Amino acid sequence: MCRHLAYLGPALTLHELLIEPEHGLYRQSWQPRRQQHGTVNADGFGVGWYAPGDPVPARYRRDRPIWGDPNLLDLARVIRSGAVLAAVRSGTDGMGFAEAAAAPFTSGKWLFSHNGAVPGWPGSLHRLSAALPPEDLTRLEAPTDSALLWAYAQHRLAAGVPLPLAVAETVSNALSDAPGARLNLLATDGTTIVATVRGDTLSWKRASPAGVLVASEPTDDGRGWHDVPDDSLLVATADGVTVTALELAVEVV
Repeated sequence: MCRHLAYLGPALTLHELLIEPEHGLYRQSWQPRRQQHGTVNADGFGVGWYAPGDPVPARYRRDRPIWGDPNLLDLARVIRSGAVLAAVRSGTDGMGFAEAAAAPFTSGKWLFSHNGAVPGWPGSLHRLSAALPPEDLTRLEAPTDSALLWAYAQHRLAAGVPLPLAVAETVSNALSDAPGARLNLLATDGTTIVATVRGDTLSWKRASPAGVLVASEPTDDGRGWHDVPDDSLLVATADGVTVTALELAVEVV
């Protein structure tokens, strides 16, 4: 499993978002408090962020623990953004530990992360694989279940499906193949955050009157955190958050 978070709101430094909070993503890499599978997240990390006026996010990923990268502390001090998605990875045996396997995955204006695992991968995801053109399969960024889930979500986005529905369809169809899959997905286009809860924890908090933070687990012990129930779809903007049952949010295709 992994830990991930996404933020929308007034611009903050990456240090303020990831490192400064007492139980922020940086600390969750070695001491998560709610992680239900695995104990540390030391198999890589990544951060994606949007610069003002540019709809295509920048991304920084490494194949090492987040605490083992001295460059991040310097970057986090000066990089400021109002839209961020970041993750620390606990790799699954058989899926490699290269930098390309670390979230966030990206394409165009989107960032994507997967906290979970699909049992029996790759053979178990035959429904998703069969729905993809062969060229999409050959372009997978990494030989992982997460990369295949992202390829399917991209396929739906390219067909004009809105981001919340594309993410929800990805979960529903993956569960048709592998009912025991753990599928906490997280995606953003810089203006909306979409997250699913299936098999692990997720919480959200108003980060300011015009900001929202969505995370695998609370990054502090302050008030205002809301736990999202299992089998839910969360859609958040800087102005509001809605939570819907997954079965009500999607038509399985």
